[in-house]
Amino acid sequence: MRPIYNKVIGTCASVLMVSCQQDIPMVSLGVDSQYRIERMRKLILRPEFTGEAYRWTMKDSEGADSTVSTEREFIFVAEKPGTYALRLDIIDAQNPVMQEVEINVEEESVAYSRYITEVYEYCPAPGQFVNIMPLYEEGDTEEDMCRKARESISGTNDIMISLGGYGGYVTFGFDHTVVNVPGQKDFKILGNAFYADANPNPSAPDSGGSCEPGIVMVSIDRNNNGLPDDEWYELAGSEYHKPETRHGFQITYTRPAADKVPTPDDNSPITDTTYILWETGDGEKGYIAKNAYHNQDYYPAWIAEDRLQFSGTRLADNAVDESGGKGSYFVLYAYEWGYVDNHPNSEEDKISFDIGWAVDSLGNPVHLPGVDFIRVYTGVNQQCGWLGETSTELSRAEDLHVEDQTHYLPTP
Repeated sequence: MRPIYNKVIGTCASVLMVSCQQDIPMVSLGVDSQYRIERMRKLILRPEFTGEAYRWTMKDSEGADSTVSTEREFIFVAEKPGTYALRLDIIDAQNPVMQEVEINVEEESVAYSRYITEVYEYCPAPGQFVNIMPLYEEGDTEEDMCRKARESISGTNDIMISLGGYGGYVTFGFDHTVVNVPGQKDFKILGNAFYADANPNPSAPDSGGSCEPGIVMVSIDRNNNGLPDDEWYELAGSEYHKPETRHGFQITYTRPAADKVPTPDDNSPITDTTYILWETGDGEKGYIAKNAYHNQDYYPAWIAEDRLQFSGTRLADNAVDESGGKGSYFVLYAYEWGYVDNHPNSEEDKISFDIGWAVDSLGNPVHLPGVDFIRVYTGVNQQCGWLGETSTELSRAEDLHVEDQTHYLPTP
């Protein structure tokens, strides 16, 4: 990731004293109080002067001032080039100060990519497509699997990766900050969901088939170290506030012993009904079963630990056995909006996400000017007979505010 332009208000900044005691002095932020940055790059401003309160205001297109933050630290990022007028008021009964800043935002010197450029973490939960999407080879490390995940989903590669059962995740980013543009969706993520063509239940909703919803988390690189180690925020989809959604859910998977004796189901393709044990923080227990269609290990082979633990929001099960309890035709119904691998890729609005949906760990809305890291994890803990566990898959992500350059490429 390219270094991010950052400047901090210094303690040695001069205070411009004026004759009128009631006038608020200006505190210099730097040369001419001006900044020059590229669009979609963060400018982090944090005054070293302290006060009782802080107010950041910015002029809109008509020249009117509007408050953009009341926090001490302000992160500025702009989608488009232009000149932006910003003002900081440090409100204090004894030492009030004010600073005006002009931010000149320029077009980037090298065109940004619309697509994923980096995978920072790939940690799937156990599942029937783990170790093959992407392919694990003997001796592969965590770094190797991150690289393989990046090679699969970066750019326009469109090679599916699996996140396994509940909690399994991938963390990725772009070569710029994805801007939170008010009133617009900001990015989209492609999966492999589809609607069923031959649902035996004629009265069932049309939006059912193979829909394996993944929850989206976002983070902004406040500490500017290029790593996804700042606070994370969930994008609250359609199910977030429903009573059947469980927040603070925790699950632990245990690697099966090398000499484990399978317990097959002779009436189905399941070859081991007690393959990988899972236990929740509430004491529930169950298993990820193994089936005849996938014979490889389901537990991530590159992970040395014999126990994997995940926590987060758990969505209600979305699968229905539409074969009347025979277990031969499971339909996984899509949630309305806000989840990955939940609607077909042709439903562009339903696979797109708004950073404005972000909430903190208590469910309170938060305003993020943009995000540097995106994480997707499987949001349901669900077994569907011979179909196996529900696992989120994804193949690509796109920043909707960066122009698609691929149609300009010459035909080979």
